[in-house]
Amino acid sequence: MAAQSTEDQAERILEGSGLQVSTFDSASGDVQPVAIRKTVCYIVSAVILSPKNEVLMVQEAKDDCYQEWYLPAGRMELNESIVEGMRREVKEETGFECSPITLLMVEEHGPRWIRFTFLAEITGGSMKTLENSDSESLQAQWWDRISPLSLRAKDILPLIDSGVKYKEKPWFPPTLPTELPCCAVCQRLMVTFLDSDSNLWLLLGTSDGPHLPITVSNDRCHSIMAATFRLLKECLKLPEVKIKTLGVLGLQHHGKHPGDTDGICFNMLVSVEHTDREVNSSTPPVLLSDKYQWWKVDRQCLKDKLLERCGSNAAVPIYSI
Repeated sequence: MAAQSTEDQAERILEGSGLQVSTFDSASGDVQPVAIRKTVCYIVSAVILSPKNEVLMVQEAKDDCYQEWYLPAGRMELNESIVEGMRREVKEETGFECSPITLLMVEEHGPRWIRFTFLAEITGGSMKTLENSDSESLQAQWWDRISPLSLRAKDILPLIDSGVKYKEKPWFPPTLPTELPCCAVCQRLMVTFLDSDSNLWLLLGTSDGPHLPITVSNDRCHSIMAATFRLLKECLKLPEVKIKTLGVLGLQHHGKHPGDTDGICFNMLVSVEHTDREVNSSTPPVLLSDKYQWWKVDRQCLKDKLLERCGSNAAVPIYSI
């Protein structure tokens, strides 16, 4: 990472690509590798829409939700990428082959439970019917989102709504995971500050050369959001700044070496500003640690891209549920 200029690092993250994770700037305790289905649970789901904006639903076969309806969804398996897991679940539960259009939403709930929802499109296969029912699902069907349907849970309704809205008018660029290894659940932060002279600044970590700082979600800090605020608390006087998390610009996962590469790096966009408007806003907030520094963005095209993404919240939303 140190060999790349800060401009190049920022450009790659804004493009939805990734960078090798080589250092952690903030971690509560030792960084331990996560293991899928042991210390982390990743859920994949898909919103697939017909030309009439009907949504593809599956009827559950499990005893605790038998005959109820839900989006095609399930837990990722060993040796899978996130997209491979989504495609497998859709095929098993609906009978269709599919291809992702974009990551639509990321949700976290409790210790190490993360759900990735994609907007996807059918590329082959045929609808699963009752004649083909198995332990994965009973059948699949299109739902017009109006007719009564016994849902397993209503948590999928915002996901469906987001899929319909994105299909009609995308508000962030198509975003798909990048296959790069990572051992932990961590966040690379692109923290921006716009001063009163319209200069744009990025927060950088200083160890091993200037880089976008990385914080870790571990046993003492499960939440992605909490880990983000922990790093910012280490370097900023939080009562004096207003922090806004704007979403995920991209994410990195490999998963081909279970126990070593089951982690995920979320490349997240964050903005900060002075809480007190009377404070001299021609300079970035004072930093509390020499582990970090502010860097002024001089390349105009990079500055324009950053301002566009910050101004329109044009990133994949992430929620703690």
